[in-house]
Amino acid sequence: MFERLLTSFQNIFKIPELRTRVLFTLTMLAVYRVGAHIPTPGINGESLSKFLQEQGGALLGFLDIFSGGSLSRLTIFALGIMPYISASIILQLLTVVIPHLSKLAKEGERGRKKIIQYTRYGTIVIALIQGFGIAVGLEQMKGGEFILTGGWPFRFMTVITLTAGTAFLMWLGEQITERGIGNGISLIIFSGIVARLPSAVAQTFDLYRVGQLSFVLLVMLTAVMVGVVAAIVFLESGRRKIPVQYAKRVVGRRVYGGQSTHIPLKINTAGVIPPIFASSIIAFPATIAGFIQYPWVKSIGEQLAPGSVLYTLLYVGLIVFFCFFYTAVVLNPVDMAENMKKYGGFIPGIRPGQRTSDYVYNVLTRVTFVGAVYLAVVCVIPEFLIYKLNVPFYFGGTSLLIVIGVGLDTAQQIESHMLMRNYEGFLETGALKGRSG
Repeated sequence: MFERLLTSFQNIFKIPELRTRVLFTLTMLAVYRVGAHIPTPGINGESLSKFLQEQGGALLGFLDIFSGGSLSRLTIFALGIMPYISASIILQLLTVVIPHLSKLAKEGERGRKKIIQYTRYGTIVIALIQGFGIAVGLEQMKGGEFILTGGWPFRFMTVITLTAGTAFLMWLGEQITERGIGNGISLIIFSGIVARLPSAVAQTFDLYRVGQLSFVLLVMLTAVMVGVVAAIVFLESGRRKIPVQYAKRVVGRRVYGGQSTHIPLKINTAGVIPPIFASSIIAFPATIAGFIQYPWVKSIGEQLAPGSVLYTLLYVGLIVFFCFFYTAVVLNPVDMAENMKKYGGFIPGIRPGQRTSDYVYNVLTRVTFVGAVYLAVVCVIPEFLIYKLNVPFYFGGTSLLIVIGVGLDTAQQIESHMLMRNYEGFLETGALKGRSG
């Protein structure tokens, strides 16, 4: 098994196009990690980082995972890619209710480019608002102790710097998607999470070495991590197959159809989209509240912090909502039934047309419900262990879900390039099943 994996990795660099794409992706991610250590001008980054790590609480730790540590250090990438994700959420929701956007979504490549353009504009607007909130919050935090000079020049510089950082990350993600391998936005979040895992593991073992963490708790933590990883890998590749039979058709002297196939409905069609979207929506007001030193604003921020009852309820509710919403956007049972009928296909025992679309809709609803419950459990249970049982290692279900999901997707795309050029894939039993597979 190890030898096969080693051979597969060697084969990656034997394919010129794939080698170029992989190296381009790694280079762009390296640029992102370098930028994550460039401080925002006019800020005493070292003392601010120390203060935020001591006083930031659960919310800052949660958001800092997605920014790769940039938020706690307040670097030029402090806002991360979250404004882009927030803008994407808003555009997808508006596509359902605004006829103009709905029409654009059906116009193919032209419409898609227009929606992406609107998303970029929305990203800049959200980044400007968040950047201004952070600038004002820094001026009020401990009497402006963490800034060199206050006033509008500082606010202007901070807003421009943080907004430019987000715009650059947005461009970086689009370049990776177009010229690299995998989804650029997801890989940026992925790299930010992975970059912090080694230090978190080292801190955990340091706690065990000095006696603050018992051996039993360490074993339990490892067992939970392995169990969640195994569950994610198993369920991410799980599918409900709907059998489809195609009738024979005679065109000229040739006979077409007559074969049996199936429609694979993934248990988790939405992938990591729901937890990322849910986190982004909750984080938007909570981030602003964390930097504004008013009692009622701070109270809202505390209620929306990870581990609180309100946060958990909102998080689960939004995950379930986005599971169904994103699945409805991606898969349309009516279109599926019409396409099957057009090409002479039918589900055994189900009449073509409306009956077929109703059947597919019912199956898809049940499968999506299972996927939503799975996502909610995976994302909430580890947070419960962290904030209620005080497990001293940030082992977030959302983080693991993103890392594993994005890793499977990227590996599946690499394997597709290899199989197209008659090279063996990573697994002897068959192709990897990523979300896009």
